[in-house]
Amino acid sequence: MKQFTSVNDVENIDKLLQKALEIKANPFAQQEVGKNKTIGLIFFNPSLRTRLSSLKAAYNLGANVWVLNAGADSWTLEMQDGTVMNGDSQEHITEAIQVMSAYCDVLGVRTFPKLQNRDEDYQEVMFNKVKNLSSVPVVSLESATLHPLQSFADLITIAEKINYNPTEKLTKKVKVVMTWAPHPRRLPQAVPNSFAQWFTKVDWVDFTIVQPKGYELDEQFTQGATIAYNQEEALKDADFVYAKNWSSYEQYGEIIPQEKDWQITMEKMKLTNNGKFMHCLPVRRNVVVADEVLDSDVSIVIDEATNRIFSAQAVFHEILKGLK
Repeated sequence: MKQFTSVNDVENIDKLLQKALEIKANPFAQQEVGKNKTIGLIFFNPSLRTRLSSLKAAYNLGANVWVLNAGADSWTLEMQDGTVMNGDSQEHITEAIQVMSAYCDVLGVRTFPKLQNRDEDYQEVMFNKVKNLSSVPVVSLESATLHPLQSFADLITIAEKINYNPTEKLTKKVKVVMTWAPHPRRLPQAVPNSFAQWFTKVDWVDFTIVQPKGYELDEQFTQGATIAYNQEEALKDADFVYAKNWSSYEQYGEIIPQEKDWQITMEKMKLTNNGKFMHCLPVRRNVVVADEVLDSDVSIVIDEATNRIFSAQAVFHEILKGLK
């Protein structure tokens, strides 16, 4: 693996999944891979799980690691090319990224969309600028449109819960439903895009996306998924329910008012096949999901968060082992 920006950088999903499960079973067994290597992490936006899990993953591999909060721990960066820098920014991103990539062997980068210009966000202008300037392999810690480490951790979690073995054919596909959920703020589509992109590529999953009209995701990420609009119908017999809010893609970045309550309650979870509740966190309690669900044994959100360590560790491992 030369970089990790989406599932498309993964040659074989099953093999990477098996590697992550092996690493989880013995997290410190691969420290020779990270010996005398440095992983750099740049955050252009806030983070809790991504930051801490990436640090833990690097340490588990025996690697050194540094973290930079761009603009807070550094000079204010100028992002635009051709700008006359006579304002508040003191350093251009062109020099900054080249310098930072000189200080590490792998560079993790987190950016967010502005949710103002769809073309700019979906062309990944900011993330691609960093990737193109870096002299070392880049790992996405989330971008404007995708969050592959989260989706990989979600896959690890589901595989664990069903005791998945790639050498044994499942008698029945696992039904995974990603449902839109309400939120007071307009949120990006990165997590649902990425979840859809990964789970449409997993052949042992029957994958459904359910959302209100107007919240359809970009079709480039949802090809192969069943698209539904009735939440209760979609949840029937689900093995896993993944709740997430996202703003409109078509009416870009907008919140379209809904008449129906899409919050996940225990009553809705009873429609499932003893289904487990999933969310990437952070989650708005009693908005996205009721306390009764989140605090019950149907919730596996902490398992997901824990597996963020091993999704990152497996990716770092694969990239580091390929370095000279």
